[in-house]
Amino acid sequence: MPETNSNVSQTSSSTAGETPNAQSLYHVSRSDLPLHCPTSNMSLWNSHPRVFLPIEETGKARCPYCGTEFILND
Repeated sequence: MPETNSNVSQTSSSTAGETPNAQSLYHVSRSDLPLHCPTSNMSLWNSHPRVFLPIEETGKARCPYCGTEFILND
């Protein structure tokens, strides 16, 4: 059964024709940790390999593959 991260929220709004991985900024909560990209909310068929991102110390992380930024909301 696939994982779900329902607490991951996208900052920019989607437009018609935009792919699920087109967002560049996500806000995550501590319940979403450990953080990985792509997240469970992203389309996996056209994504890069899963990479875990260290966000706990600084509150921010950037995916080295796609450049997506994540901000940790306390």
